[in-house]
Amino acid sequence: MKMPELVLPGGNLEKLKTAAAFGADAVYFGGKDFSLRAYAGNFELREMAAAITYLHQMNKKAYITVNITAHNRDLALLPAYLEGLASLQPDALIISDPGVMRLALQYAPGISLTVSTQANICNYESAAFYRDLGAARLVLARELSLDEIAEIHDKTEIELEIFIHGAMCMAYSGRCLLSHYLTGRSANRGACAHPCRYHYALQEEKRPGQFFPLEEDDRGSYILNSRDLCLLEYLPSLMDLGIDAFKVEGRMKSPLYVASAASIYRSAIDAYQESGRAFPPDQREAWLTELRLTATRPFTDGFMEPPVSDMQDWDKADSDIRAEFCGIIRGFVAQERLLEVEQRANFGPGDSLEILVPGGSIIRLDLQLLLNEEMQVIDRARHARQRVFLPYYEPLPEYSILRRVERQHA
Repeated sequence: MKMPELVLPGGNLEKLKTAAAFGADAVYFGGKDFSLRAYAGNFELREMAAAITYLHQMNKKAYITVNITAHNRDLALLPAYLEGLASLQPDALIISDPGVMRLALQYAPGISLTVSTQANICNYESAAFYRDLGAARLVLARELSLDEIAEIHDKTEIELEIFIHGAMCMAYSGRCLLSHYLTGRSANRGACAHPCRYHYALQEEKRPGQFFPLEEDDRGSYILNSRDLCLLEYLPSLMDLGIDAFKVEGRMKSPLYVASAASIYRSAIDAYQESGRAFPPDQREAWLTELRLTATRPFTDGFMEPPVSDMQDWDKADSDIRAEFCGIIRGFVAQERLLEVEQRANFGPGDSLEILVPGGSIIRLDLQLLLNEEMQVIDRARHARQRVFLPYYEPLPEYSILRRVERQHA
């Protein structure tokens, strides 16, 4: 059985290192320009160089996104930018625009090219077209069934990557004009305002009082609100097909999300690789429970098995249990046996705290004492990125995640 790459998002250096620590085989990230996540943090060229060096030292791959839909005004800047990226020797560039791809072949020769899901490759002829242009890997459109993926794999000699987890777009492979139309922020240039998550109500001005059958609550209707993709249950089938890479969406999500998703999918891939058997129901449910802790919407398996019936989150459903990102483990004071934590959310004694550790283990934490940098006792960690210390008997790996797990409803 072919071992697929697990490809995780790195919206900034901290998330990139978290992904690497929790089991990613490769991390994808973007620069300040020409990337489809304009608000993810992203990297300057020198930061990208440091990130690539870091990943390569850990025997992991670095994929850089250059996946905007380019306009004429972009073309003059792209040659120098692509040459700069090529000098860093990433493992691949991720590109959606054929014009950008043509420039990359000229100005970044020798760098492998991956075609982004934004190209919405839905058939084997499209796959062959990009292969013949010089692509080494294709990220297939999300709008494909398992059978369609299998046929593309069988009829096209090229590496295939698919999204297995994360937010779904209501438009074809993310090619949406709604954000640009309503807010002036183009999704196809990395600035999506996510208007599909807004609250809507249907009204016809000449027919007051006429009933329109929309599911809605007192805050509006969620007719465009797609569920989050989760293909955990389909990993065995996809691995049997020989898919080369599994990708998780989320460059704008928190390190907690990255760590949790990486941990679960790493465990699932490794478990099936070793056993070749379907996941036991109790194990599968435990993994899904963990993934739901950081999901913003209910899950769907997308287009895997038509007919599709569970794509939309009509009711804007809330999860009964949520995990909140409270901090990152930064070190250990051996003499006093204290973990050093960089705070991200207000927490303190009395909270239901856990530590998510690289490798997949979860440590329940009964916090009784909390100290500030002056080693004074405090009741809460209140200040953004405050360094605090808590008792623990041994060091834990850096980038372990401190989180609070809370039930939202009685």
